[in-house]
Amino acid sequence: MLGGGRALLMQLAHPGVAAGVAEHSDFRQRPVARLLRTLELTLALTFGTRDEALAAAHQINVVHQRVRGPGYSATDPRLLLWVHATLIDSALVTYGAFVRPLARAEQEAYYREAKLVGGLLGLAHSRYPRGLAEFEAYLRDMVGGPELMVDARARELAGAVLRPPLRRVPGPAFLPVQTVTAGLLPPRLRLDYGLRWGRAERLGFAALRRGLPLAIRLVPQRFREVPPARRARQTSTLSGRTR
Repeated sequence: MLGGGRALLMQLAHPGVAAGVAEHSDFRQRPVARLLRTLELTLALTFGTRDEALAAAHQINVVHQRVRGPGYSATDPRLLLWVHATLIDSALVTYGAFVRPLARAEQEAYYREAKLVGGLLGLAHSRYPRGLAEFEAYLRDMVGGPELMVDARARELAGAVLRPPLRRVPGPAFLPVQTVTAGLLPPRLRLDYGLRWGRAERLGFAALRRGLPLAIRLVPQRFREVPPARRARQTSTLSGRTR
């Protein structure tokens, strides 16, 4: 959840993705419903049974088939790779920032397993960089290259991500979300989006990085896991005991 804004803003920096979102998504009108639906499908892909994961992938693929327009298509392998790359990278960056640093072998394993999800969503395994080092090089080239362009449309969409129009929720309530997103974003994109990153934001981000890992360790495990993850862990444990 903390890395969601980072991933979305990285995606929207690609004009093809921004066009698809602007012309086909209703998240600006229904931000909470869209967020909950996205979480439901993502958790099913990650922690669901085989049938649940396949059903979630089918629903996503059906929607993607309809998302197309002048110069873009949601089934374009280049766009699929960029979108999935931002999710993989944001998961690794956010976990490392707010939970604990991951060993290189753990990062490699996560990347390897995440590519399986891409296969369910129509992205061939051969489209991915082969290993984590090549994946990191791909990200550097994309962030530093000309393919990403934060234009007025991307900034308008980013505003809806960072300050969703929720009734009875004042704008200042979203300042922590903006600070976390700014702190996690690559510096170039943070600058291109015009996100505030002054002394107050840097201190707030640093305090969260120090305090959240401690808070997580103090919370009982049953409260640190979403129900699909808990069910998957329990099923895996029971399966191991019966072998």
